[in-house]
Amino acid sequence: MATFSAWTLLFFTLPLAAQDAADLPPPVPDTFDLQTALNYALENNFAIRQAVEQIEEQEGIIVEVKARTRPTLTLDTDYQRLDEGLSEVVEGFGIAQKETWGITLNLRQALYQGGGIKAALKAQDLTRQSVRLFLESTIMDAMLEVRTRYYATLLARDQIEVEEQNIELLEEALEDARNRLKAGSVSDFEVLRAEVLLANAKPALIRRRSAFRVAIDQLRQSIGYGNYRRDSDNLEKIPEFLGELEYQPVSFDLAHSLDTALESRSELERLRLIEEARDAGLEIARADYRPSVDLIGSYGKRNSNFSRDFDSGPEGWTVGVVASWDIFDGAARKGRVRQARSQLEQSRIERESLRLAIEVEVRQAMSEFQEAEELVNAAGKAVEQAAEALRLADSRYAAGAINQLDVLEARVSLTESRTNRLEANYRHLVAVANLRRAIGEGKPVDPFEE
Repeated sequence: MATFSAWTLLFFTLPLAAQDAADLPPPVPDTFDLQTALNYALENNFAIRQAVEQIEEQEGIIVEVKARTRPTLTLDTDYQRLDEGLSEVVEGFGIAQKETWGITLNLRQALYQGGGIKAALKAQDLTRQSVRLFLESTIMDAMLEVRTRYYATLLARDQIEVEEQNIELLEEALEDARNRLKAGSVSDFEVLRAEVLLANAKPALIRRRSAFRVAIDQLRQSIGYGNYRRDSDNLEKIPEFLGELEYQPVSFDLAHSLDTALESRSELERLRLIEEARDAGLEIARADYRPSVDLIGSYGKRNSNFSRDFDSGPEGWTVGVVASWDIFDGAARKGRVRQARSQLEQSRIERESLRLAIEVEVRQAMSEFQEAEELVNAAGKAVEQAAEALRLADSRYAAGAINQLDVLEARVSLTESRTNRLEANYRHLVAVANLRRAIGEGKPVDPFEE
């Protein structure tokens, strides 16, 4: 079976001369299934790619914060050209200098920053973990969207088949009516009525085909496949979508589902880490009340006041400790601490709010699942009854006990029942996927985990 991965491999191993452009996506495959869609989305879905880049951004922030714990080395140089009026020299003490210059290599190492550096490192590490959890939830949301839209594509495909079968039945009924008219057993009205029913059924087929094309484009958007090829083989090509909208019995327990969701949902764990990070942010704000101590050292060379030769200039090193302590800053530190404390409390409120939202989400998903179960059972029985009704109607019509209108009504009822069963199966599959997502089942493997 051809998959997007296979097509990708084939495309990128072609000679460069055979490729239209290096950045084109793989061609539209002949067949396509749900697992291929999920795999392709993992690498190409735009939300997932953006979440991955947020992790990369956070890694850069951590490197920046860690730099505060390491020494810094700077090279300073200066050069000045002096006016003669500024080159006054006491006789016997040096010579008049028209130029001054200096070269200094400076080293600075933070020794103590009131605990702010340690707290900043902790906060950024917690933020990194929370960003990875955001990636996890983003992947799960993307996978749910891909599943839902793939099911919608299958639904649209199968609805086309149902409408086509309905038109075939109506065409057969019209042909039968015409034959009976020739035999003189029915009037022109029966033929006209069959023609009207056939004409009224064709717009539904047109709408189904349009819905199928829209469903394909929505699925393409979810997996991140940009069909930028404009050649005739790919521009309007529709692959064969594999899979059926089949009812698969499954059971869920509400109490267990609620407990599992509160334990497994990465969104809750992410907010817990953010809360800890903001607690560290409060410590960073408080660190401004404490002194800072830095170790400094330098090695430099300057021009000599007694000679213009470069080698005659004095040079040497200095080393020392610099400490600073802001005694009063206009209550700016107090304001920062107040902000940090409020942000911490906001994160706690947000986590409690999300906890309740998750419980409501699970309950709602459970309700939709139960509704879908009942609809599937009812739709299945309706199809059986409609099929039996059509069989009886055909038998009675052949015996002359009923007219053609009764048979056509039975056929229309069977078509509606089949359509309802397809929609019920679709809703059941979507309800199961939504409930599993609400519970937090099917977590992806962390691609950054060592």
